[in-house]
Amino acid sequence: MKALPLFAAALVFTLSASAMAHDPSEKVTVLQEQLLKNAPGKKAMMIEVDYKPGQSSIAHKHEGTAMAYVLDGEVISQVKGEKAITYKKGQFWYEPAGSEHLVSKNASSTKPAKLLVFMVLAPDEQVLIPLEN
Repeated sequence: MKALPLFAAALVFTLSASAMAHDPSEKVTVLQEQLLKNAPGKKAMMIEVDYKPGQSSIAHKHEGTAMAYVLDGEVISQVKGEKAITYKKGQFWYEPAGSEHLVSKNASSTKPAKLLVFMVLAPDEQVLIPLEN
């Protein structure tokens, strides 16, 4: 197994620090990051998002395409222009690049939840951009 590049480790720290700035929030871990040989100028990322009971993410957008899969618990997700949906363990959704993710939170106030997120983006694009209020 390859070690994560230094910038991936910095990304984990940056995302965690950003999350803590608004509230002790989700734990974001970059599991894998790889430049794509069959899609020059793009990289793929596999990210794990852990929510404690009642936790939520800040409203944000992603410059890249994101696909999320619920590994454990239930997560409420809402992208701008769509209704909020509660996804249970084993369910998944897709977010086109640039989507504004208004709600991403643990549906339970007593049980944790966990997501696996797969993203495709350019190496210089940001994984998460907080939305202005």
